Amino acid sequence: MLQLSELVNVEGYSDWIRLVAEFTLKSLQSWQWASNSVYYLLGLWSRLVSSVPYLKGDAPSLLDEYVPKITESFITSRFNSVQAGLPDDLENPLDNAELLQDQLDCFPYLCRFQERARLQVSDSNDLSVIEDKLAWIVHIVAAILKIKQCTGCSAESQEVLDAEISARVLQLINVTDSGVHSQRYGEISKQRLDRAILTFFQHFRKSYVGDQAIHSSKQLYARLSELLGLHDHLLLLNVIVGKIATNLKCYTESEEVIDHTLSLFLELASGYMTGKLLLKLDTVKFIVANHTREHFPFLEAKKCSRSRTTFYYTIGWLIFMEDSLVKFKSSMDPLQQVFLSLESTPDSVFRTDAVKCALVGLMRDLRGITMATNSRRTYGFLFDWLYPAHMPILLKGISHWTDNPEVTTPLLKFMAEFVLNKAQRLTFDSSSPNGILLFREVSKLIVAYGSRILTLPNTADVYTYKYKGIWICLTILSRALAGNYVNFGVFELYGDRALSDALDAALKMTLSIPMSDILAYRKLTRAYFAFLEVLFNSHITFILSLDTNTFMHIVGSLESGLKGLDTNISSQCASAVDNLAAFYFNNITMGEGPNLPAAVNLARHIAECPTLFPEIVATNGV
Repeated sequence: MLQLSELVNVEGYSDWIRLVAEFTLKSLQSWQWASNSVYYLLGLWSRLVSSVPYLKGDAPSLLDEYVPKITESFITSRFNSVQAGLPDDLENPLDNAELLQDQLDCFPYLCRFQERARLQVSDSNDLSVIEDKLAWIVHIVAAILKIKQCTGCSAESQEVLDAEISARVLQLINVTDSGVHSQRYGEISKQRLDRAILTFFQHFRKSYVGDQAIHSSKQLYARLSELLGLHDHLLLLNVIVGKIATNLKCYTESEEVIDHTLSLFLELASGYMTGKLLLKLDTVKFIVANHTREHFPFLEAKKCSRSRTTFYYTIGWLIFMEDSLVKFKSSMDPLQQVFLSLESTPDSVFRTDAVKCALVGLMRDLRGITMATNSRRTYGFLFDWLYPAHMPILLKGISHWTDNPEVTTPLLKFMAEFVLNKAQRLTFDSSSPNGILLFREVSKLIVAYGSRILTLPNTADVYTYKYKGIWICLTILSRALAGNYVNFGVFELYGDRALSDALDAALKMTLSIPMSDILAYRKLTRAYFAFLEVLFNSHITFILSLDTNTFMHIVGSLESGLKGLDTNISSQCASAVDNLAAFYFNNITMGEGPNLPAAVNLARHIAECPTLFPEIVATNGV
């Protein structure tokens, strides 16, 4: 491949670059038919301008003549597509993040090459058209900020330019949420513009907000101070958080804008420095103290229901950053009120839509809060608040709504998160019974769900209505069994059936699903084999106590997993087989425990199916 320094010296280069430029301009102007070629053409030009700093000799590249025209033509063509309206068979790039990114990835290099481009935008009374045009401009600015450094340009000059174009977007925000614009949150063009602004904030944050950014970006903040009076991170974050709060208050139906807004909010909250700075802002203090549907209507919008988990994950980050039990309890007051309302609801009216919405919302909220607990101390805050006072509502919810996955899925997913021992957060004192008490709650929930779900007839959508709940139950039990916070020997010692009942219920659920279905649904497949690995590793006596037909069915399913293409699953199956073989070798072959009930059971299984181990070995290709 020729380098630019070689190209410019080739005979006919000037004609070639002129023809390529003309072709590019015509392609951009013919946006209806050449939209797929834009990425490749801009990619060519970005590579050419990126090579300019390494250009030696006197031969002119002619890029300074053509690049400004291409830059202007690209923007103009985007505006023209908005003005004319896209054909029904052509997707609007503003509605497709991947398509938009493809078109903008190479464009910043052209803008950086052309130190400053001016584009006159024609006046229009059509607000939708104006908003779509502004969305394109903001996306372009965001793309420029994403490429912070450009070879051959001084960092100081880039920072000044970035400050000037960023200032225009920041000034735009003051307009977009005031006057007539404040009544347009339901308009798709307004939503496109706000999503563009959120993308701008995300790229600006990555380039110019952070632990080192303020020290390495002095020119940018100096220029922003001159233009807008924003001279440090805190003031800029206040602008960003103000926009976040406005979106959360004003958007009630646009799941895309809400999710994008919450994604930005979480990025800020989870950053060490930005998270600390957020806690100083009055807007953030208000959000943490008043996370109710009265202040944030999207919390009661059904289509935004899943967004609640991200919202409360972010709030949890901020709450736990302060490491204060008093702060935690006061922040949980809105959820406490929901608990009290549900707990006082009689069984006779527990199947109403109002109860369903409240219960689903609460489970999504609690899952978000639980995800934010990353230490023994913060998990302890949450555990002590929930147990024992509020745990019965989970069992009540499962018992009354087993047939409705809209309720059971978020409820079970919350429990799956609650029992997950990530970062060793579930570490109780040696004298504490909390690990055992937690597993008892797990057992009650799984038994309640399993005993009811198996009595329900299969529906057309068997995955949603049955299999999904079952795989989440298997995940709950696997995490609890492998969490290393429960001494399971206690249950048998004191005649407590919590462990055996949970294992029995889980086994019955798995046996109710045809093996072909287990292998057909990816999440179910993973949960099933992860569960088997835990059983063969830590509870092999339970597996061996089964009747031979059931035992052979389970071992046979391990063969299916070994044959699969998923390396994680095949590794789990290999581990399970290894544990079974090790038990056989240690207790039967070596005779260390031939009279143990489990060893006797295994010997019986082998006697009834002597080809068991040879078939597994053959599956492994040994």
